[in-house]
Amino acid sequence: MAVDFYKDRFTEENLKKSGLNERQIKAVIYVKEKRKITNRDYQKEFSVSRQTATRDLTELVEKKLFKLQGTGKRDISYLLRAEQMRHK
Repeated sequence: MAVDFYKDRFTEENLKKSGLNERQIKAVIYVKEKRKITNRDYQKEFSVSRQTATRDLTELVEKKLFKLQGTGKRDISYLLRAEQMRHK
């Protein structure tokens, strides 16, 4: 019987090494716990403008940490990309 062990790539320590700002690190941890975040959630959680939330979340998508779910401006949520969740 073979057992695979996976390391959580999204620890605060690993995220700091990836060049994310503190809000983005906290957002990744938030999504690990809550499963998703919206732009409005991000604005409220981190007391930032819509533009700042959009910029931070877009960067997380570009870095392939988050993916988009939903359609239309009001229905979009950001989730962790499953293939980024675990690495051996």
